[in-house]
Amino acid sequence: MCWEEDESLVAGCLTMPSIFSYQSAEVDWCENNFERSAVIAEYYNTISNVSFFVLSPALLYLNRQYCQKKALPLYFVSGLLLLVGVFSMYFHMTLSYVGQLLDELSILWTLAVAYSFWYPQAYFPKCIKTRRHFFWLTGITTVISTLMSFIKPTLNAYALNCIAFHLLYMTWKELKKCNDKRVHRMAAVMVMWWVLAITSWISDRWLCWLWQAINFPYFHSFWHVLIAMSLLYCCPLVIYFDVSYEMPSFKPKLEYWPSDSWPVVVPYVTLEEPHKQC
Repeated sequence: MCWEEDESLVAGCLTMPSIFSYQSAEVDWCENNFERSAVIAEYYNTISNVSFFVLSPALLYLNRQYCQKKALPLYFVSGLLLLVGVFSMYFHMTLSYVGQLLDELSILWTLAVAYSFWYPQAYFPKCIKTRRHFFWLTGITTVISTLMSFIKPTLNAYALNCIAFHLLYMTWKELKKCNDKRVHRMAAVMVMWWVLAITSWISDRWLCWLWQAINFPYFHSFWHVLIAMSLLYCCPLVIYFDVSYEMPSFKPKLEYWPSDSWPVVVPYVTLEEPHKQC
């Protein structure tokens, strides 16, 4: 608390940066600050988050048949992906400490919810017997991770990106049991988008001096678009396996929008009619 009697303490308190103030974050990306706008710190890193506003409704619309049968998971995850876009936009607009944590924690909680709903029961730890118990395990782990994220915020993004390796491992295990060539193709395209995305992220983080030298410091904005593209393939893939595990009366079928003949397509899952009971 600042007392009027202590002028030096007053001065110190007045100059102390607010956690909401511009550029109070511990992370600053490669793009030059306030170059395109007086109120937006990283212009292209901010507007590139529009990709998440397209991603969420696209997932809901294309996979609407799945939503009709099992609405909560995809609605919940799509809503959180919208929040990821909002908070990432806020962070790159202000580069504030609060913005950084909101950006990173929204990603953490989106992953936690996706794991809670879609992680196959066949891979549950032996001590976990039901989905409800797994919800508790995931929730407690995420709360602990949330508290730990305040210790060294600069490491949060690296930790979150490491989760992708577990997702890739799980995908590989499921593909070994799947003979559908369309599913294998979708997984390969998903990995391609992810490799491009993570390459852009690492390049912006570690090779900023190079991109600054050639006046092209925009690879983090590419990361936003490319990771959204990867998720556009990842979510239908997860839904496909979820239907196989959790909805045995239906058979998942992979379709492409707008049609199979197009060179660039967006995958989605439909459900074949329930098997007739004898």
